[in-house]
Amino acid sequence: MPSPRPPPRALPLLELGGLLLVALACLAFQLRLPGLFPSEQDYRAVAGWLSAEARPGDAVLLFPWWTERARLYLPSQTPVYGYLGSDADDLDAHPRVWVLGQPGLPRADEAGFQAAFLPGRTAVGAPRQAGPLALTPYTNGRHRPRRFVASEAHARARVYLESPDGTRTDCPFDGRAHRCPGASHLYVAPEWHELRYQPRHCLWMHPPGGPQRLVAEFDGVPAGTEWRLEGGLIFEFAAAHAPHLSITHLGVEEARSQAPALSIAIPPGLEGVQKVSRQVPPGEPRTLKLWVQADNPETRQVCLDLLALGPREGA
Repeated sequence: MPSPRPPPRALPLLELGGLLLVALACLAFQLRLPGLFPSEQDYRAVAGWLSAEARPGDAVLLFPWWTERARLYLPSQTPVYGYLGSDADDLDAHPRVWVLGQPGLPRADEAGFQAAFLPGRTAVGAPRQAGPLALTPYTNGRHRPRRFVASEAHARARVYLESPDGTRTDCPFDGRAHRCPGASHLYVAPEWHELRYQPRHCLWMHPPGGPQRLVAEFDGVPAGTEWRLEGGLIFEFAAAHAPHLSITHLGVEEARSQAPALSIAIPPGLEGVQKVSRQVPPGEPRTLKLWVQADNPETRQVCLDLLALGPREGA
């Protein structure tokens, strides 16, 4: 019986050549990486430009959104945005946005960023370079002037628990928060919270449970503006959708007439910032009731705000 032939040697040589090419490619990538990352001097140069030229109301947007190290160096008076989905955020509180970009990073997807960010924005001058960092200011055509912001006016609000029959229980202001009788989480105060990756400075208003509502009442909300109610459930609580959980209701109504103005219903499992708005004709300033309610308040941690917005520039 003939002995078996030895296996051909061509295949191992091909495999060895392939492995060598992969190793060389990895080595080239690793050698290239240091040049893709900014130095401390690069960050300080950008911080100096912003300190000298950023105006009140400006903001910085990080591209890619996960280049968080920049926050350690940028001026504290200029808000910095960078989170999953921030490329498409209107950032409409800011008339000008500085994009701090690192387009040379792997998987930066500059084309995708531009598609989300550029509509309504116009660059003001050419990008300035500091190593791999590029800083470019843009006018923000999505800007909406704030005529009223509930989270900024919280100290002068009247806060109370309200029953369906109109009975009220006051929640006194202690200099930081309006605290209601009962559970420690029943208070109204501006706080930072996260709604589906997005940091929000908003009013903490946890529903008391049952048909009772937690209400914050504000005087002097201007007419002739767009009223916007926005809010949601914070952190991982929004994702919970067990059968025993209930819909969370957010609402705005006019105090004098009790006429509903805005409302949002958040069923269990609905994540992110929910928004609803309406244009209000000119007239006298109004007194508005901002309220929350949920039959079962378990894990219904609400963060919300009420704004009165002016028109976009040029609109």
